[in-house]
Amino acid sequence: MKLLKDIIYGVRIEEVKGNTNIAVESISFDSREINNLSLFVAVKGFNQNGHHFISSAEERGACAIICETLPHKLKENITYIKVSDSSESLGIIASNFYDNPSEKLKIVGITGTNGKTTCATLLYDLYRLMGYKTGLISTVNIKILHKTIPSTHTTPDAIRINELLNKMVENGCTHVFMEVSSHALDQRRVSGISFDIGVFTNISRDHMDYHPSLDHYIGSKKKLFESLKKDSFAIINKDDSYGFEMGREIVAKSLFYGINESGNFKGKVIENNISGLSIEIDGYEMTSRLIGEFNAYNLLAVYAVTRTLGQDPLTILTILSNLKAPEGRFEYVISPSKITAIIDYAHTPDALENILKTLVSLKKGSEKIITVFGCGGDRDNGKRPLMGEISAIYSQHVLVTSDNPRSENPKKIIEEICKGISPSKKNKVTIIEDRRKAIKAACEMASSGDIILIAGKGHEKYQIIGNEKIHFDDLEETIEIFKKTQE
Repeated sequence: MKLLKDIIYGVRIEEVKGNTNIAVESISFDSREINNLSLFVAVKGFNQNGHHFISSAEERGACAIICETLPHKLKENITYIKVSDSSESLGIIASNFYDNPSEKLKIVGITGTNGKTTCATLLYDLYRLMGYKTGLISTVNIKILHKTIPSTHTTPDAIRINELLNKMVENGCTHVFMEVSSHALDQRRVSGISFDIGVFTNISRDHMDYHPSLDHYIGSKKKLFESLKKDSFAIINKDDSYGFEMGREIVAKSLFYGINESGNFKGKVIENNISGLSIEIDGYEMTSRLIGEFNAYNLLAVYAVTRTLGQDPLTILTILSNLKAPEGRFEYVISPSKITAIIDYAHTPDALENILKTLVSLKKGSEKIITVFGCGGDRDNGKRPLMGEISAIYSQHVLVTSDNPRSENPKKIIEEICKGISPSKKNKVTIIEDRRKAIKAACEMASSGDIILIAGKGHEKYQIIGNEKIHFDDLEETIEIFKKTQE
């Protein structure tokens, strides 16, 4: 239990109606969770406006309400606080409510279109193996020491983040590695969190269903670096065309890593094959179980963070060389007949192109690349033809199928993907709406030595069709098909 006056410390307040010297037992932005001694924060969300639920919070017994617009009729025994930005205020309030846990931890926030999960997970595993008590907040899962908690968002809401960070403090964690999405930054979910290091991986087209423009998307990513304090570090991919923008006019110290451009941390790919990478980092050569130049950048970013935090380079590289990629990131299985199937989360044009380029570079002869993919419904439809075009350029055969269609008609999504495929490459394409059947067809058309890429879902264990969430696992399906083929 906290006093209201203490948990609103640092909030930009415009007006107060009522007493702030009152006890608060819980905080929420969901009016259904409100009860006696609850503080309700009315947040203007993407789909809902919390201000429309102030009356519901009042009826449920809220003792205080934070809002950007005061209700016309104020109720007795409720304190109303008008603020300039409810979303930003929620982050600060949540941090105060949980005793500012981020200030008791070394927190590394990672943002960018691709590579966030891999970097965060590698850092978590690396520090754990170096003997540190660590926490992880990622798309795949949340970890507090060895305990795994299922993840529902890349970055949870502000209250949940601070609750998790507080649990990490209580469990003795010293370091936390966290993915920070553009949605979270735009919605101020990480407001109030003190980051020691911000990492920028790369920018390419994504989430254009949410962001009105690419500039808005880039600006949202930059908010992480604008939030860094003077004694913090911004670690930036110098090879990315938006890297300079991330480091411009920020107070934190900028450090750069790259393969093509020289910077504070320099990498060079020596060899790349299906068994992994050989890479030189700052003059030290290492091998890795990770595959592809895009993973060379991820390894370099992880090295840059760890060196910035004061770790020995040889210790870093020795442990890194034995780490594997996170679940659903270039995860592969080989059939008895030597067909390689790769499961990857690649769901953006850039990610799909990166992985397909890597597969082309791994070919030694006439092996075929067979790509199975679809695009999510109720999401950026502009990327669909781009991904169709990319798949047909680099693959010998493409099976366009369903991903998570959600409320959209899967046939419509597939049609939009196929619009990007040039007439001269249409003969490469087979449309099979049922994802299970598409994976089976790819396995049946493959021969020894061929590579099947099953892209878009990666670690996900479900498909969302309409309002129904059904169990579906690309890796599980592939292994089962390979077993039946063997029989």
